[in-house]
Amino acid sequence: MSNLAHSLTDDNTRKDYDEVLMKIADYVCDFVPSSTEDYDTARNCLMDTLGCGFLALKFPQCQAMLGAVVEGADLPMDKGGVPVPGTSHTLDPIKAAFDIGCMVRWLDYNDTWLAAEWGHPSDNLGAILASCDYMTRTGKKNYTVHDVLTYMIKSHEIQGILALENSFNKVGLDHVVLVKVASTAVATHIMGGTKQQVLDAVSHAWLDGQSLRTYRHSPNTGSRKSWAAGDATSRAVRLALIVLKGEMGYPSVLTAPTWGFYDVLFKGKEFKFQREFSSYVMENILFKISFPAEFHSQTAVEAAVKLHDVVKNRLDDIERIELITHEAAIRIISKTGALHNFADRDHCLQYMVAVPLIKGNLTEDDYSDEAASNPQIDVLREKMVVSEDKQYSVDYHDPEKRSIANAIQIFFTNGTSSEKVAIEYPIGHRRRRDEGIPVLEEKFKRNLRVVFDDTQANNIFALCKDVDRLNKTLVTDFSEMLIRR
Repeated sequence: MSNLAHSLTDDNTRKDYDEVLMKIADYVCDFVPSSTEDYDTARNCLMDTLGCGFLALKFPQCQAMLGAVVEGADLPMDKGGVPVPGTSHTLDPIKAAFDIGCMVRWLDYNDTWLAAEWGHPSDNLGAILASCDYMTRTGKKNYTVHDVLTYMIKSHEIQGILALENSFNKVGLDHVVLVKVASTAVATHIMGGTKQQVLDAVSHAWLDGQSLRTYRHSPNTGSRKSWAAGDATSRAVRLALIVLKGEMGYPSVLTAPTWGFYDVLFKGKEFKFQREFSSYVMENILFKISFPAEFHSQTAVEAAVKLHDVVKNRLDDIERIELITHEAAIRIISKTGALHNFADRDHCLQYMVAVPLIKGNLTEDDYSDEAASNPQIDVLREKMVVSEDKQYSVDYHDPEKRSIANAIQIFFTNGTSSEKVAIEYPIGHRRRRDEGIPVLEEKFKRNLRVVFDDTQANNIFALCKDVDRLNKTLVTDFSEMLIRR
């Protein structure tokens, strides 16, 4: 054959599965977490994640996203229907995963992971809980809450380790691609998939067209960011089920020249790995305990609360507000101009600082149109000067620190100023665990009472605190405790 013929012909040699896919499949199928800290953190994460979902049920727009896709498409529990926590819906595992993922992400109040890429690893709970419940309810396997915690540790790790050195946001892709990949891996394994089927399913997760970050950024910030993770988890369960019916995988989905993920969507770069998969992410997860606000703003909001008493009677005397932060916060949530909706406001650093300066706190209700009509908020926003502290940005990426620092100083028209309040680590950081967990538990108690009466709320909390009993509880029994009566 001539050289010309060779040059016009694709090499159709099927290669081994990409190394990244094999690392994920090996980890999901073979790794056994053993640390008490890992499981204790996962248990706290389970409580917090469910609580965030219960709190979201206050909002009609969230409730409108839940339930059967079309009227009458509910699935009874005796047919394998998965109960959606805090509601009376029982659904197929795909839609149940969507609903759980939607609820827990709606208010931007569940856990966070910050690195080259950002995200919320507890978003994966939708796929985990729906898959474990469905398999147990249909008699295919018996899963306990301990198994749920194990898969939470694994999904956290997959999403978080991929995020450490690989910035999907810099190529315009949303971080929910990592939710889909992690959820697909664990859901396939939960549903009885072999290592080969995990490989195949994960290849499909990378093959999908990935979400743009458009809905998270000015001038298009909107409520899709609140259900994007639910969409990713439900797609993961769907992909798992497709592969379990015998659908083939795509070994070089990442590395294939021209047509692979790297060349098409990642500017030709391959993923980098800072460390091997273990349980690093769960151990270092950031809990969003005090404020329902995008995580890069957490220490800024805490600083603003500290300054409230200084400024509450001098708001009209403020000349400027210096807000010193890190590069990621400037890129994601610093914005000027009109804010058009709830989602726009909870991703605006200046808004999230102005509210606690005025009222001494920040709650989920402060993003409503009614709350935003307070003219003082925009007056203060206009007086804010945002700048980067280069050391804050360095420490943000330092794996030994993982700080999320912000500082605020207020300058008045008479020439005086407040102290500069700087906070490096939010209360949900691993360095503040002893301080944070009691606050997390109180947050969970409050959120339970959004949905349940005192008796049911107390019973759920008591079970979650009883480690041995919780670990042995069947997922189906746990899910049925969370049904709204």
